[in-house]
Amino acid sequence: PGDGQPVERLTVSRYGLADLFEPSWAPEEEPDQWKAVADIIAARDPEKIAINYSDATRFGDGITLSQYRAMTEALPQQYEDRIVSGEALSVRWLESRTQTELDLYPGIVRIAHALIAEAFSRKVITPGKTTTSEVRWWYREKLAVLGIDPWFHPSVAVQREGTEGIIYDDTVIQPGDLLWTDFGLTYLRLNTDTQHLAYVLKPGETQAPEGLREGLRRTNRVGDILTASFRAGDSGNAILARAREAALAEGLNPSIYSHPIGFHGHGAGPAIGFWDNQSPDPRGSGAVNAGTTWSIEFTNYFEVPEWGGQRVDFRSEEDAYFDGETVRYLDGRQTELTLIPSN
Repeated sequence: PGDGQPVERLTVSRYGLADLFEPSWAPEEEPDQWKAVADIIAARDPEKIAINYSDATRFGDGITLSQYRAMTEALPQQYEDRIVSGEALSVRWLESRTQTELDLYPGIVRIAHALIAEAFSRKVITPGKTTTSEVRWWYREKLAVLGIDPWFHPSVAVQREGTEGIIYDDTVIQPGDLLWTDFGLTYLRLNTDTQHLAYVLKPGETQAPEGLREGLRRTNRVGDILTASFRAGDSGNAILARAREAALAEGLNPSIYSHPIGFHGHGAGPAIGFWDNQSPDPRGSGAVNAGTTWSIEFTNYFEVPEWGGQRVDFRSEEDAYFDGETVRYLDGRQTELTLIPSN
């Protein structure tokens, strides 16, 4: 309609969509629906005609080949030449959070945090008996009871002194284990994505070994560096490079793989690294914008002295909001290992 005018919302159908889209097709006057689309476009004579296709993102690539052919066959050539990708509009709409969404989001993340806290407790875990698979399915049963959808099937795994790497296969949780979980839910159309760590105390222990606590402190330092590296308008690749340079300069050993979150768990917008690629990536070339929500996801590797110098993977993931100046966690972040008594 022009600068300063309200957006015109039309649906090329006989009936409107609630009170959101005005019906703009009378089949008795023009039986050809695609011709009706062409007439609407011609009457407004736009400089650009943005449609839902993209070579770069699946979030703006919804038009089918048959729909595209039908539309372009109905359009006069002068308008066909004005067709452009609407990918930028699609991404910006999907990634931008409204104030109502921001009011709701912290409470949704708080639900996820509360469920992780319960999963990593003696209410659910009996060391020497409970398996990691049982904890995964506890999440699913709990969500079903609450009427909340899982975003993905939860992960629960173990790192153990004397065993290299992470034990992803179903295993009995033992005293001395470092537990990791990756858990996400969908509520009110918004998604969460969280990774926390817990330590199973050995008999007589009241605290985790200092090396494990130091590992989490170093991971949180990587998080500080990463969130301080956000700049509105910079690409995801630029933020990745800035954060990695600063973290490596402090002697840390990070791997950064953060992503937008919102209506989709891995949401519209640029990635900031990948677990298998810490170099610039085409998927990280887009600009990071203000008013967006993020899963601040990364890890830092640390050799734990009490485990004979074994390299341990201290993963972290928390959901946050970027206002253009500052990254703020929606419901805080894990700063201490969760402790699970063994007796």
